[in-house]
Amino acid sequence: MSSTDSVQQKIGFFEAFAYWLKLGFISFGGPAGQISMMHQELVEKRRWISEHRFLHALNYTMVLPGPEAQQLATYIGWLMHGTRGGVVAGTLFVLPSLFILIALTWIYMAFGNVPLVAGIFYGIKPAVTAIVLFAAYRIGSRALNNAVLWSFAAFAFVGIFFFHVPFPYIVITAGVLGLAGSYIAPDKFRAGGGHGCSNKNYGPAIIDDDTPLPSYAYFKWSRVFVYAGVGLGLWCLAMGFLYINNGWQGTETQMGWFFTKAALVTFGGAYAVLPYVYQGGVEHYQWLTATQMIDGLALGETTPGPLIMVVAFVGFVGGWTKELFGPEMVALAGAWGACIVTFFTFLPSFLFILIGAPLVEATRHDIKFTAPLTGITAAVVGVILNLAAFFAYHVLWPQGFEGAFEWFSALLTILVFIGLVRLKLGMVSVLGGSAIAGAIYYLI
Repeated sequence: MSSTDSVQQKIGFFEAFAYWLKLGFISFGGPAGQISMMHQELVEKRRWISEHRFLHALNYTMVLPGPEAQQLATYIGWLMHGTRGGVVAGTLFVLPSLFILIALTWIYMAFGNVPLVAGIFYGIKPAVTAIVLFAAYRIGSRALNNAVLWSFAAFAFVGIFFFHVPFPYIVITAGVLGLAGSYIAPDKFRAGGGHGCSNKNYGPAIIDDDTPLPSYAYFKWSRVFVYAGVGLGLWCLAMGFLYINNGWQGTETQMGWFFTKAALVTFGGAYAVLPYVYQGGVEHYQWLTATQMIDGLALGETTPGPLIMVVAFVGFVGGWTKELFGPEMVALAGAWGACIVTFFTFLPSFLFILIGAPLVEATRHDIKFTAPLTGITAAVVGVILNLAAFFAYHVLWPQGFEGAFEWFSALLTILVFIGLVRLKLGMVSVLGGSAIAGAIYYLI
């Protein structure tokens, strides 16, 4: 029996399909919570994949542009059932969130000025700030397991917060330093260090450390060209359709082009991509306002799926405000805009995994490959902390430092953070409680 048959008999495709569908509806908590959820279910409980294989895949997804949790699900789905497994896992991670977010954004746009709804969002915003801070704490506690990696995170934060160093430069620098570290101090950059290894033995896994690779997991240049050709063909068909119907300067075409760039040039997952989306969606194209952007992140935090799905909110609001189909069909225009940006944002994520995963699997024990990923993962912690500071400023001083300080928002932020760290409260619980508290305070 081949290794492919062994894995696919022990992990049935429809059993995996059911798990990915379930995950698509319950994956709250942003990338940190989703990665933890997958680790608990796939590594600790079901034993479908070993700790080392899980962390090696995670380190690869952390260095890619795009949503690392969705890419991790795609990677593991591919490892278990090949291309169809990866496509199913990645798609089901996104679809429930897309439909839910379209419905919630319609409610927001149609009834957002109602005092009760405004109060709910007033309470959710500080909770979002605390959740982003908690994400930095959660990932940092796993990734920063020695002083060298702590310094990576510190320099990344200083560089992006004080000197506005573009994130791609931080990624490149951390990767180069990580590679150098593999020669100078290899013990500081061992595989799995990117998110820390729990050093726990969960028992043998179906896809264990020494499980042979199935045939589809071997790197072949022919597969690279096939997948790249299919991906480029899908992109050209979609972009060509938008161009023919709207012209190059049309809102839909510009959405497709902008979110293609966002998918390719922004690293570090959702928390790192948001400033870029803010700059383009709010300042350049004016698809939405700064306040709406923060509200969109709040909605993204309250829905399952990758946090980067906030781009669907941006697309919906942009389609609505630009009245793509006229003033009588703004809801349909919003849904269309959400679908456009979701397609162009996630298409590259599938290609990165289907093309790159075989090479990653072939280098699992090569410190020269894993060390740069470990260094980059550590740097990402500093970038996430910078995003927490960015949100804190807009939530606590909504009119700038010269305006009034929102003491209630500050108190709520502290309470939510304590609840997440000390009381181990779930994301739905803290967001629900914050929404109720904000509504009561706002109405009173």
